[in-house]
Amino acid sequence: MEKVLVFGHQNPDTDTITSAIVYAYLKNAIGVEAEAVRLGELNNETKYALEKFGFEAPRMIKNVETEATKVILVDHNEKQQSAIGIEEVQITEVIDHHRIANFETADPLYYRAEPVGCTATIINKIFKEKGIEIPSNIAGLMLSAIVSDTLLFKSPTCTEEDITAARELEKLAGVNVEEYGLAMLKAGADLSDKSLEDLLSLDAKEFTMGEHKVIIAQVNAVDVNDVMGRQEQLEELINMEIQEKELDLFFFVVTDILNNDSVALALGKMALKAEATFNVAFVNNVALLKGVVSRKKQVVPALTEALAE
Repeated sequence: MEKVLVFGHQNPDTDTITSAIVYAYLKNAIGVEAEAVRLGELNNETKYALEKFGFEAPRMIKNVETEATKVILVDHNEKQQSAIGIEEVQITEVIDHHRIANFETADPLYYRAEPVGCTATIINKIFKEKGIEIPSNIAGLMLSAIVSDTLLFKSPTCTEEDITAARELEKLAGVNVEEYGLAMLKAGADLSDKSLEDLLSLDAKEFTMGEHKVIIAQVNAVDVNDVMGRQEQLEELINMEIQEKELDLFFFVVTDILNNDSVALALGKMALKAEATFNVAFVNNVALLKGVVSRKKQVVPALTEALAE
């Protein structure tokens, strides 16, 4: 039987990496040979979760066409966020919780998309549907994903389904979700070893919004000044990326995990659209977005609507 590769989006986060590992485990448990791989470097939060529950990072691939003919996508569906060569392989499954855009296949597939806060919440259901027991360490990875994507249940993306799944997985993993979750989020928010280039690429996603090409990057921090104190250098790097990738907007979001607000830096020819979108004044290209923590639910839909006009 041909092996299928399981992976999430570029610039992977904790949900992307852990869901790839977990779903590959599930597929192997039901007799489908599968391997989890990754499309980029791990962030500190994900490293913390993998170390806590005893996992090695999946191997990294560059061009999926040279690795396999069949793949499963988790935590994404938009092709510009996926692997190089994705157009040349067969996508057999998608397990996701994002909008559906720029996606089509030549063959039928299993597509599971639900409006929940985390891919792991969906995979938890699939384990139950398949009658597969969840080992403690696998439960720990799934719990880590839910904590990450919901900011320990504080994000507006968090649903009752996410909380229910987390409480189930907490027991299986043998940890206290509040204590473990805060420690994991703080590990991810430690940016002391990151360069400015790292900060802009750690969790950056490219979107097509109307006729516009947009990158929205997000980092979590305990003190946003650790990042925004280097605004001048950040802007130089962002403007270089705007020119290189012919972007209409680069929207950089620094989220305060303690106060649940974000500071946004908007650059590009469509940057002024951000003022009306969020009803705030951008001073020196920067604005405080009160209560905004979710790219998926609070930033992407608002900018998509604004840029489609």
